[in-house]
Amino acid sequence: MIYPNKKIEKELIVKSSTDNLAQVREFTRKAAEESGFPEETVGKIILAVDEACTNIIKHAYKYSPEGKIVISIKFDSTIFSISIIDEGIHFNPNTVPEPNIVEYYKKKKIGGLGIFLMKKLMDDVKYSTITGNKNQVILVKYLTQ
Repeated sequence: MIYPNKKIEKELIVKSSTDNLAQVREFTRKAAEESGFPEETVGKIILAVDEACTNIIKHAYKYSPEGKIVISIKFDSTIFSISIIDEGIHFNPNTVPEPNIVEYYKKKKIGGLGIFLMKKLMDDVKYSTITGNKNQVILVKYLTQ
């Protein structure tokens, strides 16, 4: 159900440890459910956020648990936006080629599909570098009837 005047703003700050991913998933789940998304879409949003945070932990912070990840969720009537900010190593998503899923499956590869999954699961995915040398990924999902 769409609530025309519904607004949500939430923020979670965690250290860059895989131990915190369950907390991130629960935070995301509650916000997505509160926004009115059906269960299947909530699952897609959670997976996309989990992939983004896992990539940050793995690549931006090289598994150092001392990094900080700031997750901000905003919902305004029909737009659910998740901003994820880190201060790790910069990343250019344009350098990652679109995977050939058939070849990927044939070679029984593991990992490396995070960006691909985020783009498939969400309506919009944007990467940028923001002031203070921070990385930001914004994941957007639209609530429709």
